[in-house]
Amino acid sequence: MKIFKFGGASVKDAQGFKNVGQIIAQNCGQPLIIVVSALGKMTNKMETLLAAYFNNSVDKNSIFETIKKEHEQIVFNLFENVQSPVNQLIASIFEELYKKLQTQASENYDFEYDQIVSVGELLSSVILSEYLNSLKINNEWKDARRLIRTDNNYREGNVDWEKTSRKIGQQIVPLFEENKQQIIVTQGFIGGTNERFTTTLGREGSDFSAAIFGYATDAQSVTIWKDVEGLLNADPKRFSDTVKLSQIPYTEAIELAYYGASVIHPKTIQPLKKKNIPLYVKSFLHPQNAGSLIDTAKNCKNIPPCFICKPHQVLISLSLRDFSFISQDSIVELFATCSHYGFKINLMQNSALSFSICVDYKKNLEDLVTELQKKYFVKYNLNMELITIRYYHEAAIKKAVGNKKIILEQRNRTMAQFVVPE
Repeated sequence: MKIFKFGGASVKDAQGFKNVGQIIAQNCGQPLIIVVSALGKMTNKMETLLAAYFNNSVDKNSIFETIKKEHEQIVFNLFENVQSPVNQLIASIFEELYKKLQTQASENYDFEYDQIVSVGELLSSVILSEYLNSLKINNEWKDARRLIRTDNNYREGNVDWEKTSRKIGQQIVPLFEENKQQIIVTQGFIGGTNERFTTTLGREGSDFSAAIFGYATDAQSVTIWKDVEGLLNADPKRFSDTVKLSQIPYTEAIELAYYGASVIHPKTIQPLKKKNIPLYVKSFLHPQNAGSLIDTAKNCKNIPPCFICKPHQVLISLSLRDFSFISQDSIVELFATCSHYGFKINLMQNSALSFSICVDYKKNLEDLVTELQKKYFVKYNLNMELITIRYYHEAAIKKAVGNKKIILEQRNRTMAQFVVPE
C-alpha cells in the first residue's frame, strides 16, 4: 500500500483536480490512501472567515459566499452531470458551516479556528472523491477526524499514536485486505478529540497526516506531490539557481525541516523513520520524473549549501531586572513562558547578563512581552528574518545575506544562522 498526499497547489482549480485524477488513474492498480489539502490558498481564506466570525464582523456572510462560490465553480467545471451527488454533499457541508457562523463564538480562538478552518479539507476531499467516481475510479471517502485521534491542544493537536493506529487498523486496513485495488480518499491537516471536536495538526500539517497514515498502515512508501521537482536546497521563489537533493537520509531531512524548510512539515519525518518508510517528494506537474527520496541513505557527502529563510520573525532581548546572571533556572522559566503563549523559539543566544530569542510573530506578542516584563527588561525588533544555511561557506553567506545588516548571528560546524531586517 502507498500513501499519496496532494497539497493545495495541486487542487487550486478544476484543471488541478483533473491532473490529480490522471496521476491517481496511472497508479490505481494498487492500494492507495489519498490525503488531500484544502484548495490552494483556501486555508488563508478560511482564516479570514474565522476572524470575521470571531469578531462578529458584518463581512462574515459575504466572505462565506465568496468561498462557497469558489468551490461551486470548480464543481461546475469538473462535472458534466449537474445532478452529480457532489453538489448535495458540498451543499450540506456549507449549510453546517453557515449555521456555525450564525452562532456566538466562544472565547477560545484556537478551538474556533479548528472547527472552521478545517472545513476546507472536508470540501476538497469530497470533490476529489466524487471526481474519481466520475472517472470510474472507485474509492471510499473517509473522515480523518474519526481516524486520527489527538488531545485538546487546538491548532497543534498532539497525536495519540496508540488510539490512532488502532482506529486506522480497524477501519482502514481491512478494506485493503478485502480489495487489493482499494483507494481511500481522506483529509490532511485534521484530526479529532475523544469528545468528537475537530482539531488541526499545525499549519501545513497535511504532510504530517500522510506520515500518520503511513505509520499506522506500515505503508510501502509515502509520496508528497508538490509544485517543485523535489526537495530543493532553497526556495526557488527566492533563489534562481536551486539544486535538487536527489536522495538524503532521514536525519538530514529532519534537520532541514526543524529549521523551517518549506517542502517538508517538521513532524513528518519521525514516524516514517521509525518504520523505515521511504518518503518521495515529486512534482505533480511532471509526475514521470524521479523527484527526491528520503530514506535510510547514509551518504551526506556533496550536499550543497541549503538555505532556509523564515520571514515575520521577532527578535526579543532580555536581561534580568536585578542584573543577576542568566541561570539555567531562568532559561527553563523563559522556555515555559514562551510555550504557554504558544511561541516556538527558533534561535537563542545568551551571555552572562542577557538572553536573546528569535520567534515567529503572533498576534499575542504583547501578551508574551507583558508577562516577560514582570522579571526582565525587554526589548524587541519586529519585521526580522531568520536565515539558516546548512553546510555553509562564505560565498553562501554572502549570497543569502547580501548587504543586509546582521543583527544577530550564530555558527557551528555545519550551520550558520543570521537575524536580519526583512
